[in-house]
Amino acid sequence: TWTDQDFPTAQFYNVVTTTHVPYHVCGAQQDNSTACVPSTGGALYDVGGGESGYIAPDPEDTDVFYAGSYGGLLTRINRRTGERRNINVWPDNPMGHSASDMTERFQWTFPIVIAPTNPNVLYVTSQHVWRSTNEGQSWERISPDLTRHDPSTIGPSGGPITLDQTGVETYATVFTLAPSPVDGNVIWAGSDDGVVHVTRDGGKNWQKVTPDGLPDFTRISLIDASPHAAGTAYLAGNRYQRGDPAPYVYKTSDYGKSWSKITAGIPGDDFPRTIREDKVRKGLLFLGTEQGIFVSFNDGGQWQSLRGDLPVTPVHGIAVKDNDLVIGTHGRSFYILDNISVLRQANAAMTNEPLVLFDPADAVRSVSRSVMIDYYLKAPADKVTIDILDPAGKVIRTYSGPQPPQAAAPDRPAEMEEGEAAPRQAPAARVTATAGMNRFMWDMRYPNAVDFPGMIMWAASTRGPAAPPGRYQVRVAAGGVTKTQDFQIKRNAAVPNVTDADLQAQFALAMQINERVSEANRAVIRIREIKTQINERIGKASDADLKTAGQALIDKLTDVEGEIYQHRLRSGQDPLNYPIRLNNKLAALQGTVEGGDYRPTAQALAVFKELSGRLDKELARLEAVVKTDVAEFNRRLSAAGLEPVKGTI
Repeated sequence: TWTDQDFPTAQFYNVVTTTHVPYHVCGAQQDNSTACVPSTGGALYDVGGGESGYIAPDPEDTDVFYAGSYGGLLTRINRRTGERRNINVWPDNPMGHSASDMTERFQWTFPIVIAPTNPNVLYVTSQHVWRSTNEGQSWERISPDLTRHDPSTIGPSGGPITLDQTGVETYATVFTLAPSPVDGNVIWAGSDDGVVHVTRDGGKNWQKVTPDGLPDFTRISLIDASPHAAGTAYLAGNRYQRGDPAPYVYKTSDYGKSWSKITAGIPGDDFPRTIREDKVRKGLLFLGTEQGIFVSFNDGGQWQSLRGDLPVTPVHGIAVKDNDLVIGTHGRSFYILDNISVLRQANAAMTNEPLVLFDPADAVRSVSRSVMIDYYLKAPADKVTIDILDPAGKVIRTYSGPQPPQAAAPDRPAEMEEGEAAPRQAPAARVTATAGMNRFMWDMRYPNAVDFPGMIMWAASTRGPAAPPGRYQVRVAAGGVTKTQDFQIKRNAAVPNVTDADLQAQFALAMQINERVSEANRAVIRIREIKTQINERIGKASDADLKTAGQALIDKLTDVEGEIYQHRLRSGQDPLNYPIRLNNKLAALQGTVEGGDYRPTAQALAVFKELSGRLDKELARLEAVVKTDVAEFNRRLSAAGLEPVKGTI
């Protein structure tokens, strides 16, 4: 028999993110190709280069990618136009040659980096640093050899029978390059044979700043230039290829004049691959190692594991993208830690508070999955209540928990079992009250429409309207303590020609539709309750005429019900035989109105007016039946000594 594999095994050498909305995650995959995928999931796509290289997405044009592979291969592709060209810095194929024979020594995973301060500047490294300002049409060498280039390390590889010189063995190269996000003239370079340099004038002059005490031939796996200070950088080094598994992690705050070793808390046999400082909280560091990932809240003074449920796997790349932490692993593909805003706010003093409500990260309509509400409880609570308040301060949703074990899942909108274009539903919202960290996820929707048991819809649901852009509040209460924070729901700026006013108009129409769905469903509930009472009464009656009158009344009510809801539905495919009715049509219209970030179309308004008018007629028919037919039936019940039917619920 074969063993099922239900887990990812891709080996990525690094990770980068794009400026798409939502962003895409990219990396080069061993024995495969480059690969990018939307952060929300979807199909992988190739962006040039090959299995081993860096990827540099153009920050201003999401269709343009630079990507590399061994042998110095460097491509530029434009996915929109289909254009692909090779822009190798030194297009001299080195296959089979020793590193000492090469004019330019390109490592298996040589760096390809776009300057964070200037999207028109592209850097690539061999043993030199190269710069292009015209998309790779020409290259300028801006450094001397920045490696140790010991002759004993750049000779033939392999033997004695055959050599093994495919490019992965090429040595004495600049293995990592880090242009500063703060000062475009500051660039850090680290070699695979243990040398660190920095330039503060854009490459005119380079200073050797290798940390004192760093063993010779340490691979400088990655240098991260701080996004907060030009003179600050972090270094992750390893010597596992020399039988030394120890971690080598350093920090400088003075352009490399002095370095501090920052390894407290890292196991002595877990060597690092990559390091990254958070873009928001200065001194919040993330370290990728051969066995997982670590976090430091005090600039490397102390590390602790951030692995959680991440499998034991080498973490080769770390990217901080907006509020997310993205990693590329060499064996378990990509992972995203959604919303690290808690890590940006956490401090030791918070653990002394009975309740801490963290400031939620802002959300973007049609992009963010939810608003993540994180709160800390020093001790378990009997009850936690969460209120969501609109921009006017009005409570629009209230949730509480924990739910009893036998309680049904709360607040989940009714939906069809099957059907085309069915809206995807988030898991039911749950409020937890455990000691320590708790997370509640608000789906950014107003209350759901009324539903009833057994309701089946086609391509529709009763979910509430999506909240429009604005500043909202969350209020959390537990153990007699109440905390409030605010957050924004923002319009997706990537959608052109749409204003907040357009989305307010969409919300207003969606609210009207949702209320009409509730009215329709309340009418069905009312009709069914009346019919249940009628059946109870005629079951007790001995008068055949009364039984006949009761059945006629039931039929009349069913006729009204059948115009509001298709009561013959028993499965998700039944609408193919029995046409959907008003409540389904209205609910489906809400899905159409909210099918994108735009002002409702004229036709959507026209259809709503038509459907709403038809519903009014059926509701008027129901009132007429209750006022006349049910009233007459009640007179006959009274004459028979039976309890009257209640026409309202």
